[in-house]
Amino acid sequence: MKTTGQNLTKYYIAGITAFAIWGFFSFVLKPLQAYPSLDILFYRVFLCTAIMVLIAFTAKRRVLAKNIQLFKKLPAKEKQRSIWLNIGGGVFLTSNWYFFIYAMNHISIKATSLAYLVCPILTTLLAFFLLKEKLNKLQWMAILLSAAGCMLLSLGHLIDMAFSLVVALSYAAYLVCQRRNSGFDKFLVLTFHFVVSTVLLLPLYPFFSAVLPVSLSFYIYIAIISVLFTIVPLFLNLYALTKLTSSTVGMLLNINPIIGFVIAVTVFNEHIDGIQFAAYAIIFLSVIIFNIRMKPKTEQV
Repeated sequence: MKTTGQNLTKYYIAGITAFAIWGFFSFVLKPLQAYPSLDILFYRVFLCTAIMVLIAFTAKRRVLAKNIQLFKKLPAKEKQRSIWLNIGGGVFLTSNWYFFIYAMNHISIKATSLAYLVCPILTTLLAFFLLKEKLNKLQWMAILLSAAGCMLLSLGHLIDMAFSLVVALSYAAYLVCQRRNSGFDKFLVLTFHFVVSTVLLLPLYPFFSAVLPVSLSFYIYIAIISVLFTIVPLFLNLYALTKLTSSTVGMLLNINPIIGFVIAVTVFNEHIDGIQFAAYAIIFLSVIIFNIRMKPKTEQV
């Protein structure tokens, strides 16, 4: 079925909204800076999983039953493919969060910011080579501009760049594999990813968790992070991927660090030099170029 440019608007809105939400993440993470990052990850994932499983077996139980029947009717090869895509989705998502926290705690905050600027480039290249997604000349120009901006930001910080590539590659792999993961309800797909994540993290909890937090504010912020900054944007992300290419969604990801950059300068008064300003301006321009003047000729779905 063909999808017109006009019909794609809601999918663009979904993708933009998801990454815009993540751009404001610092407002809810700052109040938790006294807590270990790994603890924040544990409680974030566990609460998300509990909420989504509860919804899946109550409000979404009919949809769940239909999706189970749909899965049972798939040929054996398709079943195996679906299982691996969803397990892979959970593994890539968990890996991304783990590497993100490791980079933030042991390398630098700058490395984590740089990761989500590098990620769109890796996503686009993976989609081009693995999914055979087509790119026009303007889009290639946008990729080169984005790469140039990232190189400017990494000047004198090669270690940051190395770890940024690891963080970025894990999320790029998630986006690309989920582009192939179609046919099932996106909320249930995301629920499965969180279940996989919980299965991976539960064995680590007794060994790496700190003292059980007793502050009510901790759990309030974890609840906000779990719902508004995890479940909602990830669901919108998967929804956008149902029609938009991985390359397009990957480039929209640049919105996240750009908003974070503006907040860091205007709200938290972080210092910025001329090179950093130029780099972010180049990356912002690359997002516009990648998505502007797209031929209404549509994607085959």
